[in-house]
Amino acid sequence: MLAMLTAIACDRNQGVDGTIKVGSKDFTEQFILGEMYALVLEDQGFPVERKLNLGGTPVAQAALESGQIDLYPEYTGTALLTVLKLPATSNQQQVYQTVADAYQQKFNLVWLEAAPLNNTQALVMTKKGSGKYGVKTISEMAAQASELTMIGPPEFEAREDGLPGLQKAYSDFKLKQFIPADPGLRYQILKDGQADVAVAFSTDGEINAFELVLLADDQNFFPPYQVAPVVRQETLTKNPGISNALNALAPKLTNETMQRLNYEVSGKKREPAEVAKEFLAQEGLLKKP
Repeated sequence: MLAMLTAIACDRNQGVDGTIKVGSKDFTEQFILGEMYALVLEDQGFPVERKLNLGGTPVAQAALESGQIDLYPEYTGTALLTVLKLPATSNQQQVYQTVADAYQQKFNLVWLEAAPLNNTQALVMTKKGSGKYGVKTISEMAAQASELTMIGPPEFEAREDGLPGLQKAYSDFKLKQFIPADPGLRYQILKDGQADVAVAFSTDGEINAFELVLLADDQNFFPPYQVAPVVRQETLTKNPGISNALNALAPKLTNETMQRLNYEVSGKKREPAEVAKEFLAQEGLLKKP
């Protein structure tokens, strides 16, 4: 009888192929979140394989659907617009429920609890640039777009929640130039004056560290981007403990917290795994030393 109970308990902590494969996309916040998910699960006794830095949204989504990974952090706004290609809305709960229902029906994927943080896309300028052009809102930026160079991730040029959507919402403006660049290069190029506007995320640590001006989204274009683990139903059914482990982390992740943690990596050049473990230990989310 004891042997049978032991076998059942062990099976509960086994993934589809004996491990939980944790993925992430290819930028700082995703590295940190991916490490957090992996560390929390390992602390609960799950064997984990890290498959971080997969690439952009289409790559991560395909890996999840095909079973190359079992879960990864995703944003509600990205799921709504990029994956599901549904209309944008600014209602956080409505967006979460819409994507959770659709992912279950279309992909057999489960959204766990979303964090309070809203890593919405944003546009920023230096204080000098903002003052020079008199720009503090996206409408004011759009009015002078033909004089301005914008820098951002390559996919921003094509995403519906990127440049095409902005142009529809803000008078079909035309930029002087758009520079596609690795996310890690945006802020230095902006500071060096090679671009006037940068595509940002509201949890980027550089916004406060560099005293940048966050342009007001006065047409409420950008949808909410709460983050949550998206998990294969097959994995979750076999490993129900995943839900409690990762849901305990969600309430700890606020905009202010992620700005600070992101800058530890992007600004201070610390390793994402080190930053993630330090935070989890401070918050009492790791039982093992």
